[in-house]
Amino acid sequence: MEESKSIKEPDPFSFDYIGSDLTELILSHLPIRSIVRAAAVCKPWRSIITSAAFSRRVSAAKKPWLFLYGQNNIFLKNNQAFAFDPESNEWIKLPTALFPLPTSQEESFVGSGGFFFTTAAAKFSYAPILKDGAWRQTPPLKFSRCNPLVGVYDDRAGFSKFIVVGGVRFIGGLVDIEDRLAVEIYNPFSNSWDLCPPLPADFRSGNSSQWLSSALFKGKFYVFGICSCFVSSFDLSKRFWSEVQTLRPPGVLFSFLISCQDQLVLAGLSNAPRGPSFNLWKVDEETMEFSEIAIMPQELLYGLFDSDEDDKLASLKCVGLGNLIYVFNEEHHRNYPACVCEISSDSGKCSWRRVPNLMVPANRFHKVISFCSTISLGNILQGEGEELGLGQAVH
Repeated sequence: MEESKSIKEPDPFSFDYIGSDLTELILSHLPIRSIVRAAAVCKPWRSIITSAAFSRRVSAAKKPWLFLYGQNNIFLKNNQAFAFDPESNEWIKLPTALFPLPTSQEESFVGSGGFFFTTAAAKFSYAPILKDGAWRQTPPLKFSRCNPLVGVYDDRAGFSKFIVVGGVRFIGGLVDIEDRLAVEIYNPFSNSWDLCPPLPADFRSGNSSQWLSSALFKGKFYVFGICSCFVSSFDLSKRFWSEVQTLRPPGVLFSFLISCQDQLVLAGLSNAPRGPSFNLWKVDEETMEFSEIAIMPQELLYGLFDSDEDDKLASLKCVGLGNLIYVFNEEHHRNYPACVCEISSDSGKCSWRRVPNLMVPANRFHKVISFCSTISLGNILQGEGEELGLGQAVH
């Protein structure tokens, strides 16, 4: 008998040895920036990473990023944009070309639910986050507004819609503080706006995003006064506002309402006997009663500002999504320091840690826009990640 020809064994150190399914699983656990780099390694990896199924699964599993966009009203070249990826624990400097340049004091910019938004008078535009050249302008808003709250939600049919709440209107260059502005909901499928009841009158003295925070939770859009502590919710299905209540734990100076880990969380600075403290409270959406769940370690809190003077404390801001809550200083102090709290999905316990410093010096800005949002891997790959700044970290 002739000797059978030997069959070449696969190299156990080759990714071909473990198969495409296991390769896909391993790649999915990488941080997004590493996945973008891996797509350039070889054709099999790029085929896996660029598939629609892989992109959806990875995008749904990744933790939300913190975005900081600084605007300089005098020198536009000094505008800067950064994103923090909590899984790789690094800042990424983003090209400002992704962000619209303000054309007037009436133009505002915000991010939410995987989209960037701009409003300028009655103009409203949107683009998927980190998808270059994808800006789309909607039909005009029925009410001219600046600095509104904007949220993204899915209706019962599964279509994404945008809700625009509050904001201010300019008349002759001055802010009309009497106008509450009706709520408007945009349907991208029909390319049309629906007019809804305005924000309750209790919010009239501070109805812009500078004085309000918002949270989407269980089919309702909550609006909360950062200093007034007024809270009301808009039913996205029945389209009416709930009765306005006050949500103010003892000693709170200012606070933010956040939808986090399938619960409403109030995050705020309190004036405690031993000095200021930053606390988290779980909020019952039915009764608006609250119970404390965490306190930021003092060394982290004092690392965010120079002194406990009220004007210094007021520069602290808070945003959150998923199981992450970010607290940061929007002033230039120490290059915009930040920390993050992660709420465990299993135990509900909170763990705090400092966010790495921005090693690239950030400019001084007249306005800092911050938000927390999920990231779509598909958007990044379509925009070629290296060109979008994902090839280089800030630190």
